[in-house]
Amino acid sequence: MGFFSFLRRKKADPFAGRREHLLEHGRITDGVIIDTETKPSGDEIVFYVYSLNGVDFESSELLSAEQRSDPLKFAPGAKVGIRYDPKNQGNSTLA
Repeated sequence: MGFFSFLRRKKADPFAGRREHLLEHGRITDGVIIDTETKPSGDEIVFYVYSLNGVDFESSELLSAEQRSDPLKFAPGAKVGIRYDPKNQGNSTLA
């Protein structure tokens, strides 16, 4: 492998295992979808809020194809389950 090949190689995605880790080890709380946005590419992003220990957290997530198949579940105002990391409560994902 040459020097330039080394520079052009793909970097590992630091967030690749984040969702899997949260689904396996995260704690669950309740949240509310506050908004959705559809990108021109067809991807849908949901924005949600949840509260822990008196602190409100707001986050967003790109929906998977499976999640997009049930649009009412992720409509604004819908209550959803949130998985969060107890050591970093701002790190969350839709359950």
